[in-house]
Amino acid sequence: MTTPMTNAWASPNSSRSPTPLIAVDEKTCAELLEQLGEQAARICADNDFKGQNGRFLVVPDPAGKGSILLAGCNSRDGIYALSSLPQRLPEGDYEMDPRGLPLDPDQTALGWALGAYRFTRYRRALREPARLRVDDETRARVAPFVDAATLTRDLINTPTQDMGPANLVEVIRDLARKHDAEFREWIGDDLLADNFPTIHAVGRAAAEDRAPRLGMLSHGPADAPHVVLVGKGVCFDTGGLDLKTADGMRWMKKDMGGAAHAIALAGLILEAELPVRLTLLVPAVENAVAGNAFRPGEVIQTRGNLSVEIDNTDAEGRLVLCDALAYASELKPDLILDFATLTGAARVALGADLPALFCNRDDIADSLLNAGTQTQDPLWRMPLWRPYLTLLDSYMADLANSGTSRHAGAISAALFLERFVPESVAWCHLDVYSWNDADRPGRPRGGEAQGLRAFLEFLRKRYS
Repeated sequence: MTTPMTNAWASPNSSRSPTPLIAVDEKTCAELLEQLGEQAARICADNDFKGQNGRFLVVPDPAGKGSILLAGCNSRDGIYALSSLPQRLPEGDYEMDPRGLPLDPDQTALGWALGAYRFTRYRRALREPARLRVDDETRARVAPFVDAATLTRDLINTPTQDMGPANLVEVIRDLARKHDAEFREWIGDDLLADNFPTIHAVGRAAAEDRAPRLGMLSHGPADAPHVVLVGKGVCFDTGGLDLKTADGMRWMKKDMGGAAHAIALAGLILEAELPVRLTLLVPAVENAVAGNAFRPGEVIQTRGNLSVEIDNTDAEGRLVLCDALAYASELKPDLILDFATLTGAARVALGADLPALFCNRDDIADSLLNAGTQTQDPLWRMPLWRPYLTLLDSYMADLANSGTSRHAGAISAALFLERFVPESVAWCHLDVYSWNDADRPGRPRGGEAQGLRAFLEFLRKRYS
């Protein structure tokens, strides 16, 4: 799967004459109309346009050069100030006019592209988005983030018949080819032979062409700081023998959203040429139901030398991650970052827009939160409250993969993962929703990228 450059931007060298777009708010609209003249003021009055957020209106150019578009917005919305316009304006080219609000050009270009996105693999878009003229320098700065968000959204939106474990790992292979990186893959019983028992257990009930696998990309000098990215790649989750309800299963194609984020972040790191040794690990499985499915009550000896009692087969994400995290820890990296659509409890606590950040280093957590604020890509830290480890107690194994209590589900899941990372290794876990339940400006319904800009900004500052 390739990620095309956005069709939301018009080239600065285009022969088309763009329509000037003046961003206004209710404070600046009246003053602007004094410059634009009586005809424009009359049209605005007739349409009750006062620069209200979300409204737009075409008025004549007092210089007689055609039309001007007035777009009401709230500059505090940053990236999303104008992001509804690509799908609402008539098709054509537009250009930001300096007489408007002083919006940040990078944020405007990024928000415009995010708002122009539509998933078109199975049907054509109903219309082409309006295009914003963007200069070459802005395009170079912003395009990697647009491509990363587009890739993340496309991967999550693709239904499971076209995004099984093999398809997902193939995206990693393509990324390795593009950047001349090393690639390795373990498939099916190879996982058992090389001691990845929990990845195998979760995925073994799937059809033969959907066998569980682990994909790995490696790139960079051996003596550079080593960063390992791990992404939960559950391509579909039935819940296993602890079967989900129909409603609970409906959108489980998105349960590989953590893998999509890890892959996209790996691409950003490689494009930015950060001076790190990068390893990407994606355990890719389908949690299916068959006669050989793993069962509640079984005990699995994990790669991390901890035995795990299976309390619930629907708590499978932490199982595929624990082997990958154990392997990542063996590499003795400077930092491990994992991404997972892990718990509904995180959504209950924080809603859809705030990914839950867990981290075993206060300074790293603080830096990530600051990066999220700086890039308008927010994260929210949650506690690794270790007394809650009792929620994972097992009478016959080192720990259980879930427990009977419904309290602190996101925290107990993160604590489970932490058991597979030595205290000496810096580690962060992002419990991410990866989804928009409804259309909003710049955030169309479906798969969503969350935290990528924050994490790249953090990594830039840490390693540049």
